[in-house]
Formats: sequence, C-alpha cells, structure tokens
Amino acid sequence: MPAQKRRDRFARIIQYLQENHGASLRELAERLEVSEMTIRRDLEELAAEKAVRLVHTGAILPPRAPQGARDGDAARAAEIMRIGRKAASLVDAGDTVIVDSGSAAEWLVRALPAGMPVTIICYSLDILVEARRREKCGIVLAGGAMREDTLAFESVEGVALMRRHRANKAFLSAGGVGERLGLTCAGTGEAEMKKAAIASSQTRVLIAQSDAFGRVAPAWFAELSDFDVIVTDSGISLGFVEIARSLGIALHVA
Repeated sequence: MPAQKRRDRFARIIQYLQENHGASLRELAERLEVSEMTIRRDLEELAAEKAVRLVHTGAILPPRAPQGARDGDAARAAEIMRIGRKAASLVDAGDTVIVDSGSAAEWLVRALPAGMPVTIICYSLDILVEARRREKCGIVLAGGAMREDTLAFESVEGVALMRRHRANKAFLSAGGVGERLGLTCAGTGEAEMKKAAIASSQTRVLIAQSDAFGRVAPAWFAELSDFDVIVTDSGISLGFVEIARSLGIALHVA
C-alpha cells in the first residue's frame, strides 16, 4: 500500500539521519532506492512536522529531538499528516471554514484539492501561509499578539472578528478531551478564540490525535457534545468510540 510504504520510508530516513548525523538528497535516494524528487518531498513533509531540519544539500535531525524517540517522531508526524488529510476530505467546494492552529490543521489546508474555491477563516501564522499559497482561496485573518509556541494570534479584537463571521465548518484541535471535563487547551486566550469559532460555525469538527483523549489541559473551551464530527487515529480507545456514538458524533479514523 503506497501510504504504508511512505510511512516506512519516513522511519528509515529518520533512522539513517540518526546513525549518520545527516545525509544528502542523493545519499538518501541511493540508500532507499527511490528518486531524489521522492526524497525531497519526504523531507519537506518531515520538516513541516519538525521531525527533520532541511539544509542546503539534504537534511539533519533537529538537535532538540531525543535520541531514543526519533522513529516515534516520524511515526507521529505521519499520523498527524493522515489526520489532516482525512479532515480535508470533509471540506466541500464553496465552503467557508474556520481552521484552528496546529500541525494537523496545517496538513488539512495543504491537502485541499488544487483550485478548490474555499474561504478560510484563521488565526494562526502557519495556516495563513498555507492558505496564501492556494488559488481561489479567500482568507479572513483574526489577528493579535502571536504566541511563539503555537504561532496562533490572540486578541479581544480577533475574538470579536470571529464572532462576526459565519462558517459552514470549523476544524478545531484540543490538548485534552474528556467526557466529564470536556475539551481543554493550554491557555484562556486560545480557549476564547475556540469558543468564538464554535459559536460561529454550523458543523464543528474535532481534529485530535488519540493520545489527547483522556487528558486534561488547563483551559476549558467546549463540551464533547458541542461537536458533530471527530477525526483521529486508530489509537482511540473503545470507550471513547462508544461515547462518541452515544452522543451522535460521526467518527473518522485516519
């Protein structure tokens, strides 16, 4: 299966970079027996998830990556990419969509079909950059002070702008997902923007990795029942599958 081959290739790239402290495009292409174009595309995807760092002739591993976790980093990056691409399949031509910050949200925008007419309401630098690269894409930006850790903008004015607009769909992430304590994130500024996005959208889609389910972050922003759709990975527990079913939430596993 092509997707499985790509994930395997990602893991082999990370392993080779770990063992050799870096590699050129040609070296990786020869090692993995694929074209340099394929390797370049793989490295761009891994770099987008901060699993590798691109250099002039190839790639190295980020110095902050722990030695024992690099294969896991590649698998996690591929998992996030699949969630984003699955979420993108829920967007229809002509939609106005609110897109949250985060890696899965970035992959959502990148995976939209080329030339699809869509309007994206966003409040994050990475989403703005990806949306700007697309043809026939209208952009509404809710600005403010940018958080360096998430690249998201936060401001009272941004929340007010979000509340003045309306969207067919909102794609939102969460640091924690619980049946009793609801959906939580890192800070109150982020939470207020998410609340505004929920209030302004017709269909609410949660995009989150399975390890967020059962966790709790400091700031509450919604109940699980506020969402219509969940997009996650195959690691989601049977307990949360049953909870989603009982609430009438459509579940998509990437």
